[in-house]
Amino acid sequence: MSRSRKSPVVRISLLVTGLVLLLIVTPLVGPIPGPGGIVTFAAGLTLILQNSNWARKRFVRLKRRWPRFGRYSDIALRRMSYRRRQQRAKEAEVAKAEAELLGFPAEQH
Repeated sequence: MSRSRKSPVVRISLLVTGLVLLLIVTPLVGPIPGPGGIVTFAAGLTLILQNSNWARKRFVRLKRRWPRFGRYSDIALRRMSYRRRQQRAKEAEVAKAEAELLGFPAEQH
């Protein structure tokens, strides 16, 4: 279901659930041995980013400022946009290698 087709009640309830997971459950589960705190943090962050335009814009700004953090968060959240960027980079690298093999000069930037 696309984001725009969700009922406002559903979106708000998912956003509140994400906030509860992130702000209340994560600190309670974090000290317990095991990965529970990481899982609840990721689940809360995912719910918030899926249901809040404000949070999504802030997250994009954070990723642009610190690309390394954005790369790690995309890997952790298994975001499709990360996979598309990786695939495009791989295709560009292959195309560049093929062009050099065929004798075309390298592009000057």
